[in-house]
Amino acid sequence: MKRVHIDFAPPSMQRTLHRAGPGTWAVAVLGLALCAAAATLGWRLVAQQRADTEQLNAARLRSRAPVVVAPVAQGPRISEAQAAGVNAAVMQLNLPWRALYDAIAAATPPAIGMLALEPDARKRSLKITAEAKSSDAMIEYVELLKREELFAGVTLIRHEINEQDPNKPIRFQLEAEWVAP
Repeated sequence: MKRVHIDFAPPSMQRTLHRAGPGTWAVAVLGLALCAAAATLGWRLVAQQRADTEQLNAARLRSRAPVVVAPVAQGPRISEAQAAGVNAAVMQLNLPWRALYDAIAAATPPAIGMLALEPDARKRSLKITAEAKSSDAMIEYVELLKREELFAGVTLIRHEINEQDPNKPIRFQLEAEWVAP
């Protein structure tokens, strides 16, 4: 026999909630959670839109505002000679010393004694004063320097034999033009 439920109570919200099953409650809770998440996301998007609008308005105001350029303070003037001296000093400081030293060290054999290096930044040249035991060693050294990639040209400027020294070394001077490293 089948059970018959007899309920004489009038329809109401309380009666509907009392008769709702667990599945109905789960769907209701899930629906409320989705509504809360949507409301939170909507609120964040509205706040972001307001912030973007404020930034856009501020940018528009800045673009309309006249640009004020502060006057440049006039310091003490320097003469042309002083400027040339400062520029020459800066050029000397900006010499590629490491590259020049490495190229010369790589090309200098033990038979050559280095005496002086005199760079000229304006001409991009380097005067090398050295001594060799023989003229063959001197010529070989010039050829070794010519093979270095850093130097565009190497020229023997002068040479002389030191008669006062018992070994009679050849003192010579080269000019090497370097390329930008």
